[in-house]
Amino acid sequence: MEPGGDSGCWFLYYAYGSNLLRERLLLRNPSAALCALARLQDFRLEFGHHQGRTSSVWHGGTATIAQSPGDEVWGIVWKMNTCNLSSLDKQEGVEDGIYVPIEVNVHTQAGKVLTCRSYQMKDYVSGPPSPQYKKVICMGAKQNALPADYQEKLEAIETNDYAGPVPIMEEIEAAIEAEKINSA
Repeated sequence: MEPGGDSGCWFLYYAYGSNLLRERLLLRNPSAALCALARLQDFRLEFGHHQGRTSSVWHGGTATIAQSPGDEVWGIVWKMNTCNLSSLDKQEGVEDGIYVPIEVNVHTQAGKVLTCRSYQMKDYVSGPPSPQYKKVICMGAKQNALPADYQEKLEAIETNDYAGPVPIMEEIEAAIEAEKINSA
């Protein structure tokens, strides 16, 4: 850290699920800024239902990471202001005990190792994501140009075929539309 740096006011967050998509993360955490693409070694991406209950937000399994020697998970390191720490924890269901904050060391494409905050679901039953949740993850992977073979892996994830309303998806799509209008 540079002497006199502002490390007290920001933290690094490693996202591997719906928060790969910038518009999704910015809905609740406006300070997030893209820092790097990175991979988490010896973990694999899984989807599950906390205590067997389907996510009321996404109507399917949500992403988590599980230790798995030899596997890797690609994601995004976001630099965030500590003022967004509580909104991020809330989004991840920390106070409800759904996810727990963990510290992970990820490898950037430039070969740096960064220590980041991430989240891991505890006490879950495996279950497929809704098509809407998978779509947000795939959009985020594409938006940030994660490695093509990893994007293909994400595209191949089976979903639960849920076809009902997903209000958060509408919020995300509205944010994407608003951004297109503002940048036009």
